[in-house]
Amino acid sequence: MKVLITGGAGFIGSHVADLLIKDGHQVIVIDDLSKGKKENLPENVSFYPVSITDPSIAEIFSDEKPETVIHHAAQVSVVSSVKDPAGDMEINIKGTICLLEEAVKHKVEKFIFASTGGAVYGEQDCFPADENHPLKPISPYGAGKLSAEKYLYFYHKAYGLKYTVLRYSNVYGPRQDPHGEAGVVAVFTQKMLNGEEVVINGTGEQTRDFVFVKDVAMANRMALDHDFNGELNISTGTETTINQLFSLLKLIIPTSISDKHGPALSGEQLRSVLSWERAEKELGWKPRIKLREGIEQTVLFFKNGVPEISS
Repeated sequence: MKVLITGGAGFIGSHVADLLIKDGHQVIVIDDLSKGKKENLPENVSFYPVSITDPSIAEIFSDEKPETVIHHAAQVSVVSSVKDPAGDMEINIKGTICLLEEAVKHKVEKFIFASTGGAVYGEQDCFPADENHPLKPISPYGAGKLSAEKYLYFYHKAYGLKYTVLRYSNVYGPRQDPHGEAGVVAVFTQKMLNGEEVVINGTGEQTRDFVFVKDVAMANRMALDHDFNGELNISTGTETTINQLFSLLKLIIPTSISDKHGPALSGEQLRSVLSWERAEKELGWKPRIKLREGIEQTVLFFKNGVPEISS
């Protein structure tokens, strides 16, 4: 199958590209390298270093004629979305619409969209949250992702475009940006390996649902072969506190660093955990990598050297 991956040089997208190449698919990658890195790309991909908002996107679709689009390119910072909602909208909503227009024009068979569980559900009413949980985004980033989901539904109803939305919980693993706001595993790992102080926001009892990036890549791979139209949580259904995460990292990275607590972040979710039952029912997918195993693989990646990522 010929698959176009946007954001394919980034953290999650590059793992998806690796898996599809391994399975014999033909892969085209669009990535402006604002966050992604060319060295993340596997061999034998067709690579276009452009933004999804660039007019040349139309020419890429015309020349390559992909059968499926897997859309990971995004403005990923919640903080930046609050500071610049219009900028977030330009990439995460308008950019997605540009891709959908080309997908319909060039008769793409399926569109797989990387969304977010925590940001579209907001502060949860029940635990774990399934896909029917009320949608209450509290940031422009979450609102933008939810808006893109609704556009997908429209293009499905209006033009017959098949689609699957994958709502990720907190993805972690090799290649994650250790200087980004969302990657607490990568941030803690890099600091601890460098012997630097780790600051935990607030009490550290806030919980997250950490899912390993290779499990996430497999969810994308399996979505190619199923005709499910709608939203699926990709998660573990297990809550881990930030304090527990720090303690686990200390077991894997011998260090004398003790935990230090700073002020709580304003508006930070206290609990976040998602149900993956629908993904198992519709795709046959389930999380396979346990947290300790995934952390060990992540630490090994950072130990082997990861280049500094410019801000």
